[in-house]
Amino acid sequence: MTTMNTSQSVSRTSCLIRHSVLAVAAVFGLAASQAAMAAWPDDKPIRVVVPFPPGSSPDILARTITEPLAEALNQAIVIENRAGAGGNIGTRQVAQADPDGYSLLYTINGPLVTAPILYKNTLGYDPLKDLAPISLIATSPNVLIANKELGTPDLASFVAKVKADPDKYNYGSVGPGSASHLAMEMFTNDADLDLAHIPYSGFPNVINAILAGDIQASFMVPAIAMSQVKAGKIDALAISNLTPVDTLPGIPALAENGFPGFEAISWNAMLAPAGTDPEILNRVSSEITRIMQDPAVVEKFKSVYFNPVGSDPEELTELIEREQSTWNPVIEKLNISLE
Repeated sequence: MTTMNTSQSVSRTSCLIRHSVLAVAAVFGLAASQAAMAAWPDDKPIRVVVPFPPGSSPDILARTITEPLAEALNQAIVIENRAGAGGNIGTRQVAQADPDGYSLLYTINGPLVTAPILYKNTLGYDPLKDLAPISLIATSPNVLIANKELGTPDLASFVAKVKADPDKYNYGSVGPGSASHLAMEMFTNDADLDLAHIPYSGFPNVINAILAGDIQASFMVPAIAMSQVKAGKIDALAISNLTPVDTLPGIPALAENGFPGFEAISWNAMLAPAGTDPEILNRVSSEITRIMQDPAVVEKFKSVYFNPVGSDPEELTELIEREQSTWNPVIEKLNISLE
């Protein structure tokens, strides 16, 4: 009879455990691979439509996550830029695509939230009926900025100055119905301020107008505003967020400074055509949530003032519905139509 000492027994047990773990890992790896093959059986890439030009913020951020997503799904992914009509053209294309898992959409909130009422009769899709949410990718507040010469380095002094001289000051936006326009209209309504609206063709023009003193304020995306703030050329008064964010340290949230509940954020999300297999939606959602925790991805998003999120489809659906209920009354009150 062979006698086994204690160390040999432990060694053999460890070996068996190690082999068991490897076997289980192999099974799960095979299962994941088979799941991917079942979800995308054809030998063709997944198309991610970005309804904005190459080099735009949505395009850059979409490319940041599609590379690790392709690796996770073991599936080729190609970016397709379909710009036009504020993102509506590319969004409509995905809304009308086959729900086979090979067409996805990476977009901002405009085509999903404000477009349905701004283009009530010509949009060609209903975000809540024709698209299937996958994941909220990231969020970013807008920054309320003011002309340096106005002498209002904080929110309270700005409000007091404008109230003291009604009809004297202007604000700029990137056009009627834009996020910068709607956010300022909501703010001036809540603060009981009288500021005239002057639309411009883009944020660089708005910045130049503030620097020249042609307008006194604007809500603006931080990626454009913060370089001028850091250079000391304009004042950052507040952010349109419920709470302060670490990407914009030292800038208070409007909601915590006299405007409770005020929120006017920008966000990115991924969706698919309605009718896409829920297993595909959940698989992509779970992979995106994992990717959005990767330090390199986090750093990339935060470098352009976006806070990584990652969510399940239900959370994104709730966000779209909540945002529509917030902004539709504002648009109706202003009687804006872009048709």
